[in-house]
Amino acid sequence: MTQLRETTTSFVEDWQRWREERWSDVFAPHGIAALADTVWLDRKEQRVDGVAGTWRADGDTVVGTGLSGSGYTDASGFPVGDTAVLRLGDTVHAGDSLLHIFVRDGIPALRRSDPEARQRTLLQSIDAYEPDLAWVMEAQFTPRAEPLVVELFDGYHTLQQTAGTLEFTLNGQTHHLTATHGADTLAVVFADATNGGQTYRFRFLRIPVPDNTGVTTIDFNRAFLPPCAFSDHYLCPLPSPGNRLAIAVTAGERMPVRGDDAL
Repeated sequence: MTQLRETTTSFVEDWQRWREERWSDVFAPHGIAALADTVWLDRKEQRVDGVAGTWRADGDTVVGTGLSGSGYTDASGFPVGDTAVLRLGDTVHAGDSLLHIFVRDGIPALRRSDPEARQRTLLQSIDAYEPDLAWVMEAQFTPRAEPLVVELFDGYHTLQQTAGTLEFTLNGQTHHLTATHGADTLAVVFADATNGGQTYRFRFLRIPVPDNTGVTTIDFNRAFLPPCAFSDHYLCPLPSPGNRLAIAVTAGERMPVRGDDAL
């Protein structure tokens, strides 16, 4: 009994630390909830609301001109001069805002993250189910590299490569989830019977890389909301048809909690 109590206490403490990290990632001044705009660009120069100068695409980079006197600086704090060239991973500080780019199928968009974005300033917390060890389960991973057509939040379709299939048992029933490769993890986008009522319309999971026998662990307590739950300017992938579970996964994050003047 003592060992079980210690295991439960450690599990809850780890989950609480994860919650704190999630809140920091979402609510940081230029965190997930701060994304205020995503503007697709082509080779023709155009003005972007809330941003100085004019902007255009150049291959998979973005070029801004007419920035002299804007006060914009690069990541090192130096003035950008009249022209700024943004590659994936580059940033420009535009006052309190941060400019960076997003590239989809070789086409770049300019993004602006603003600490004063309404969806961030109204955000109070992220509602979640209480942690429960019953939602931690072993899964068997079967590698299977196949092309997968993925629909994104704005209706755009793109092609991804699957990593394989996760098989797990819950309440005596066998279920499957298709995973793709994440950063040092397997990545899963899934829907379940709680969506649209108790939870947001779909959620994400990160699964540890399986051992050499293909065994890994799914912890639904770590199911988290996609960025598009916090800002309409993200283009999140939707769950594939095979990742729409008929069961109710009453674990993990549920919904953003905003003030009375909610979006």
